[in-house]
Amino acid sequence: MTLLRAWFAIPLWKRVVGGLVLGALLGAVWPEGALSIKLVGDLFVRLIKMLVVPVVLVTIAAGISSLGDPRRLGSIGGRTIVWFALTTLLAVSIGMAFGLLIQPGAGIALAGIAPHALGPAIAPADQLLGIVPANIFEALAKGDMLAIIFVAILLGIGSVVSGEAGKPVVALLQSGAAVLLQIVRIVMEATPFGVLALIAGAVASNGMAVFVNVGWLALCVVLASLVQMLVVHAGLIAFVARLPVSRFFRGIVDALVVAFSTASSSATLPVALRVAQDDLGIARPIASTVLPLGASIGKDGTAMYVGLLGQFALQALGIVPDAWMLGVMLLTGALAAFGTAPVPSASLFMLAAMLSAVGVGAEQTALVVGLVLPFDRLLDMTRTVPSASANLTVATLVARSEGSLDEARFRGPVRT
Repeated sequence: MTLLRAWFAIPLWKRVVGGLVLGALLGAVWPEGALSIKLVGDLFVRLIKMLVVPVVLVTIAAGISSLGDPRRLGSIGGRTIVWFALTTLLAVSIGMAFGLLIQPGAGIALAGIAPHALGPAIAPADQLLGIVPANIFEALAKGDMLAIIFVAILLGIGSVVSGEAGKPVVALLQSGAAVLLQIVRIVMEATPFGVLALIAGAVASNGMAVFVNVGWLALCVVLASLVQMLVVHAGLIAFVARLPVSRFFRGIVDALVVAFSTASSSATLPVALRVAQDDLGIARPIASTVLPLGASIGKDGTAMYVGLLGQFALQALGIVPDAWMLGVMLLTGALAAFGTAPVPSASLFMLAAMLSAVGVGAEQTALVVGLVLPFDRLLDMTRTVPSASANLTVATLVARSEGSLDEARFRGPVRT
């Protein structure tokens, strides 16, 4: 029991890094032994595959149902959702663009997996038709992600517009999301052992050069985050809100620091509320409406990362996407980001939804997850920063349009 308590007292990310190091050493020094623990990696793959469908279905539906009555939110809620939808779509596009431009996954062979064939092309009309499932349970059983996302959106919207009658369903969805949150946390405890086995197999098959690609991936995350903030968010502040960009970023620096250090949009919320009112001059009713909503659906960093990681995975698997695949990945990436659960590395589960929508199997996706997961804590810290920036950007835009922004305070000195 003492050993177990000591084990769980170590932060998960440190245990995952330990598994990474041991796996790399095992794969390099004793390749035969690395291959002998393949069963552990296979079990980890199955755990991820088991959770993907329920996580996507329940969290997206719960996220939409948490918006509450759209009539109560009125113009503030409508503007908030529209702005977050726009920044999320742009974030996925930027992530995909950096993935296509820099090609961080090119040349990597995951655990000796051959390039993955997607089979004969399906006509776009048939793919569009397939979004609406003829049988919901069949779609769930097959893991048809586009159909599952469609059903989740309908379920969330239906529960909201039903008003009083829909409240039990809303409560069920929120409860289900909370239960799944705990299940994901339990499964994540197996991550160090799964990573050890997967990394050992990858190094045994391909050598230590496998980590070069992760360095390129990290560079893409940093660059894409900067572009999202300095081009998209700054552009909205300058040209839509018509406010000074440098003063905006000076005013929100406290929230960005907390976002980076905690890797949590929820943990950043109290600081975001303070800087929004004290340093940006946003009225309390706007800040208290937009910012909590943004903590749930304003996931620019996650959207960017899922788009980038999707291209990384396709390159690692030897798949060249066509225009239709890129369009599907853009749509599913944006929708998945809206429904991402507030759990560590949740975006990796949403990656499975995106790749499944274009025909990539869960086994191949899990290999990508196994490679990236040991480094995901630092990447998660980085991509939480543009999410916090997006939240405060949208709050500023809504306050400006509603006449609820104290421009004198915004343009004045930052309060300490």
